[in-house]
Amino acid sequence: MSSLLETKIAARQHALREQGLLRQRKVLSVDHALNTNASTSSPRFVLEGRAYVNFSSNDYLGLSRVPELAEALHLGAQTYGVGSGASPLVTGYSDAHLALEREFCALTGHEAALLFCSGFSANTALMKTLFDQHDIVVADKLVHASIIDGLQDSGAQLKRFLHNSLESAERLLARNQTSALITESVFSMDGDCAPIAELSALCRQHHAWFIVDDAHGFAVLDGYNNADAAKLIDVQVVTFGKALGCQGAAVLGSQALIDFLVSNAREYIYSTALSPANAALALAATQYSTAHPELQQQLLENIKLFKRLCREANVPLLGSDTAIQPLIIGDALQTLQVAEKLRAAGIWVGAIRPPTVPVGSARLRITLTAAHAAEDIATCVAQLAQVLSRVGVPLVTERQASDDHR
Repeated sequence: MSSLLETKIAARQHALREQGLLRQRKVLSVDHALNTNASTSSPRFVLEGRAYVNFSSNDYLGLSRVPELAEALHLGAQTYGVGSGASPLVTGYSDAHLALEREFCALTGHEAALLFCSGFSANTALMKTLFDQHDIVVADKLVHASIIDGLQDSGAQLKRFLHNSLESAERLLARNQTSALITESVFSMDGDCAPIAELSALCRQHHAWFIVDDAHGFAVLDGYNNADAAKLIDVQVVTFGKALGCQGAAVLGSQALIDFLVSNAREYIYSTALSPANAALALAATQYSTAHPELQQQLLENIKLFKRLCREANVPLLGSDTAIQPLIIGDALQTLQVAEKLRAAGIWVGAIRPPTVPVGSARLRITLTAAHAAEDIATCVAQLAQVLSRVGVPLVTERQASDDHR
């Protein structure tokens, strides 16, 4: 006889499978022959003996495969060992962590920084530590789940404004005594950018802190990602697993904020620190990306090529100018079907379904990197157009897709 929990688990998994929403892991491996020329070939991996071109990675600059950074990780492990051995407030905070924090401060103009093992833990720790039931927080409707979870844990009153709408944000700021406004630099599912300067001005006008989750923008976007960032943004969250190609995250802000988090953030106090070897790697990756602006330029060229080829093939996109290029299909099962047919052609793209995105907006999330070769981008678009036509997904113009989505 099954227990109550076993019955609940089986029923829920069955329901998810029927709706096309069941999530399962795939065991990927590396074919070393594919990576012989890692700096000049598109990112690939092997699943069950077959190679796929990877169009679902957030490694936007291709840094995860740079030999110099592999050597930096090796040297970091030789110098510090492979782990930190303790929480930061015991013996887990080293000069490698301090050097990385100082580098981020020099790049952005913030006074201080605090390192976490992931962007999710950085966001949740910031939200649940900084806010409480006395705070009113305004956030973009599409902010990341880690922000929502942290705010719910904090007890703060959350009010959400229409996505990227300055008018909607201003109405909420005017009506409430708001502690902070939260947005993302690049939104992870739509690929569009927040109006950072305009939102910053609104926050200054209404005496609210401006917090930006910069996971998908740091080291990729031009403009505020420089020593003037602190003039626009009060708190900036940077993750290392996207453009920097490694692991970890940092909260950047005033010295008073960082001191407050050190004393009160449970995720920081009670977690083993990010390994010093990974901190050394993140420092090397940050310096490498700064020293190689041609990687950003190559990424932009690849984005332009992909969008042009999609326009020519009438493949509908949302109008994003970033590395994240979504294609809304709507139905979750049909989205899975399209993704599987692309995989049959050797092209791996993300099939994003609820609850990650709203019901009815399941999509392919195609991500481009500086490492993608032009011929692989062309193959991806050609296969995409062919599969969409064969499955019966309507092909519309980019402008129509963008207008419908809004």
